[in-house]
Amino acid sequence: MTAHEILAELKNRKYKPLYLLHGEEPYFIDMVGNYIEHSLLSEAEKGFNQTVVYGKDTDMMTVLNAAKRYPMMADYQVVLVKEAQDMKWGKEEGDGKTIDPLLSYLERPLPSTILVFCYKYAKFDKRKKTYKAIDKNGLVFESVSLPDYKVAAWIESFVHEKKYRIGAQAAALLGEYLGNNLSKIANELEKLMLNVSAGQEITSKEIQDNIGISKEYNVFELQTALARRDVVKVNRIINYFDANQKANPLVLVFGNLYSYFSKVLRYHYAPDKSPNGIARELGISPYFVKDYEQAARTFNYGKTIQVISLLREYDVKIKGVESNADNGELMKEMMFKILH
Repeated sequence: MTAHEILAELKNRKYKPLYLLHGEEPYFIDMVGNYIEHSLLSEAEKGFNQTVVYGKDTDMMTVLNAAKRYPMMADYQVVLVKEAQDMKWGKEEGDGKTIDPLLSYLERPLPSTILVFCYKYAKFDKRKKTYKAIDKNGLVFESVSLPDYKVAAWIESFVHEKKYRIGAQAAALLGEYLGNNLSKIANELEKLMLNVSAGQEITSKEIQDNIGISKEYNVFELQTALARRDVVKVNRIINYFDANQKANPLVLVFGNLYSYFSKVLRYHYAPDKSPNGIARELGISPYFVKDYEQAARTFNYGKTIQVISLLREYDVKIKGVESNADNGELMKEMMFKILH
């Protein structure tokens, strides 16, 4: 089930006695966990029937003792374990002689208790008996990281749900700038919506004005200028970066450029050079495919290999290894070699 399907069931008061929300993407885990915490019980019911604990501050016996209670003046009680990955789960006994209290409860959970484990940033071990018991008697949801090329579509969907609109270019720009950290993207969008009227389209200008992306001097404009061999613009951007290193740390600029040219190299290798094929191969929004087509024309296979080698060489130098030169000068020197 998806996170939205789980929410739909919860809104229809279709509850499971056990939930294990686990995986590398915390956003969907938080979305479901927060709904359970704030919406399943009324404010009057929460006082006696809701227990919320954090994994690092509790232990399994405390959780089980809470789960074994019966609700007071309510149909259900909720026991929610946040950051469950920080809790000591104990070792499972496999000889059949020792009773595992957790496993014993998971095999016969109270139907009046909704026990929820929010296990973030990692996958729960599917080989464990505890996992299998929850899967059998409750619901297991794995929250997987969204591939980069799907982020722009997710942004458009998120904005639409909030009754706003966003253009494909703006969604792609935001996804490219923030990566696939959905919690961070959602937070930035929530702040952005405070400055945009309901129903208004969010454009690249609003993103640039409110999220700190300089309209002319950012790493994406640098990539575009390199792809077009626009020497004047490249130097203008590099001079800006040099004068504003706190806002544009060169280590991060190098990281973005390395990722960019690695994708250009993958473009050269790609067997399917259709727009959809390139989007899948490079893990990018289809909106950016033309940019990589341009870059591949400017930097052939051999030149792309050389550029990646230069990035590695100068990345070491700006970190002070085998060079005492000014970082801005090193960046200009490297750009000259890339462009010629």
